[in-house]
Amino acid sequence: MKRSKILWSILVLLISYNAHAQMNPKIKLQDALKLIQDNYVDPVNDEQVVDAAIKAMLSSLDPHSSYISREEIEAMNEQMTGSFAGIGISFAMVADSTFITGINPDGPAARAGLQVGDQIKLVDGASIYGKGLKNQDVMRMLRGEKGKAVKLGVVRKSQTTPLEFNVMREQIADLSINTSYMVSKNVGYISLAIFSQSTRREMDAALKKLKTLGMTKLILDLQSNGGGLVEAAIGVADEFLAKDKLVFYSVTNSGVKDNYMTGGFGQFMTGDLVVLIDESTASSSEILTGALQDWDRAVVVGRRSFGKGIMQKGLELSDSSVIKLTAARYYTPSGRSIQKPYAKGKTDYFEDFNRRMASGELTEGGHVNFPDSLKHTTLLNKRTVYGGGGIMPDKFIPIDTALYSAWLNKLMNSGRVTQAAFNYVQQNRKNLTDRYADFDAFDHSFIIDEQMIDQIMTSAIKQGLKLPPVTDQVARKTIAVELKAEMADMLYLGKGYALRIRNEASTAFSTALDILNNQKIYNQFLEAKPSKNTSAPTKITKK
Repeated sequence: MKRSKILWSILVLLISYNAHAQMNPKIKLQDALKLIQDNYVDPVNDEQVVDAAIKAMLSSLDPHSSYISREEIEAMNEQMTGSFAGIGISFAMVADSTFITGINPDGPAARAGLQVGDQIKLVDGASIYGKGLKNQDVMRMLRGEKGKAVKLGVVRKSQTTPLEFNVMREQIADLSINTSYMVSKNVGYISLAIFSQSTRREMDAALKKLKTLGMTKLILDLQSNGGGLVEAAIGVADEFLAKDKLVFYSVTNSGVKDNYMTGGFGQFMTGDLVVLIDESTASSSEILTGALQDWDRAVVVGRRSFGKGIMQKGLELSDSSVIKLTAARYYTPSGRSIQKPYAKGKTDYFEDFNRRMASGELTEGGHVNFPDSLKHTTLLNKRTVYGGGGIMPDKFIPIDTALYSAWLNKLMNSGRVTQAAFNYVQQNRKNLTDRYADFDAFDHSFIIDEQMIDQIMTSAIKQGLKLPPVTDQVARKTIAVELKAEMADMLYLGKGYALRIRNEASTAFSTALDILNNQKIYNQFLEAKPSKNTSAPTKITKK
């Protein structure tokens, strides 16, 4: 009898345990919130607790599923739509002062009479001088409702008294193209920063303009392009691929497959094309690069891309916040999945750059090996390409260790380079514009004074920044390029002058130009090559 009671007790416990173990997860979540509300020592903000729970749930899935608040959604929508209500200026914070460094020649600030070099001291009567404000703080004050004026108090070097301007806010294009220009008589260049709703329209206009200037070959720069709207990537692919070419296909968790094709309305479907990528080229940029590589349409130059091959769907909650949930995997036309592994969690996933640098992958070729299972062939010339973690370039370019160094990052963040460039331009603006009437003259003839570099490095070292020795020629050259680039943007109306100067010092850019200038080498990159082993061909010796 006693034994029967014990067995019966164990059975009851097991049934009870089973009932609790199989509890509805939705009810469990509600119960957890109720327990927190009733028992936590301090008053609880229910919305904050629920938001934290949602974020934690999504973080357990993959690195790209996330929760986005109402405020964050508004900011993202502004970026993706490609416009905002502002006054059409760029500015720099120098010694806690706000100076105008660039003006959109077609914008409201230009029409109101503001000038490059003006110091903004008041915004709608509120002082912004000496307040320790950040760029984002000032930007929020300058932007606002379309059709509503902002009142600026300005100090101008040539004037003895402060000036006042009422500038009407207008829709300002937040362009996805950094710059486009002719590199030589037949080679054009386009740098694409993001894929937004305006990207296809911008690309169409840029290609048309470059073609009228004689472009027959193009460098498309996707370095550091972190992606954006997938629809925009399809639109850009359409510029370069013939009608009914597969750009990519996606597969959902239920196995549903969707193909995304070109429409055949492009501006540049036959000219030679080089695409620049690096370790920060991700998502929509990889979709575009993968399609161009798989169709043997472009030579890809640079370093292995980031490796994001999963697509997120925005699911709106009742309060207008959004759950960005990974809903499908995408594949390049040859069937490559380029998503890198994320089983070890988000922190490990985003530490990939440091692993690549430590392994030597970013500084020299031949460090990446793929198994045969990740091997694919391009659709026309049957070249070997690889999936499993980013797009492998056809031509490897080592990372510029000076540009990606900790010391340069600290120096640029200190503001010393910007301040030195600004001070020089402010003191010598008339002499500079008289001597160098346009950017081309400045770019061709202006040389940075070595004493300016000495002063920057010496002052930084005295303030405790760990920089290379003042005699380090690589460091000096890097600083000189950054100084000249910033000066160019401060001197001339327009956009993209700084990038043009940086391009001239870029190995990736010069390599792309060399490839386009040699038809034989260009063709060789796109020809099928026999595969001798499972190591991806990441480095080819330049002759």
